[in-house]
Amino acid sequence: MSESLGSDLGVLGATAEQAFALQEQAVVIITSASLQTQGMAMVLSRAMQEQGVDLSILLCDKAGELAIESYQSAEALAPKGMKPEGLLQQIIAHGADVAVCALYLPNSIYQAQDLRQGVRIAQPAEMAQMMCSMDTKVFSF
Repeated sequence: MSESLGSDLGVLGATAEQAFALQEQAVVIITSASLQTQGMAMVLSRAMQEQGVDLSILLCDKAGELAIESYQSAEALAPKGMKPEGLLQQIIAHGADVAVCALYLPNSIYQAQDLRQGVRIAQPAEMAQMMCSMDTKVFSF
């Protein structure tokens, strides 16, 4: 009986390892200055995250402003009155890897200390590796 239990646990262990290896990964690249586009990118990113996707977000160009702690969108989006930066905070709080493009800070008035907590500076080689992985889906907004 204990032999059977041991073999059952072995099967369960393999299944759990396989499930972990098969976890979907997504990289969401946001460059748009459009409030609605930024908002929808965040809504979809959070929905993927809620479905168990291992999420990475890269903020570039005008969307890089979302990475700045002091940045506030001009208005909230209907129907729930949310702002993209508020949704981004939720996404960070739920474990997403969020980075600002390596070109953003050197070409803006901001510095690393201006970034929101949980936002890092992207490393191009690391981002390229993630984007090229067969296990990763890449979305751009």
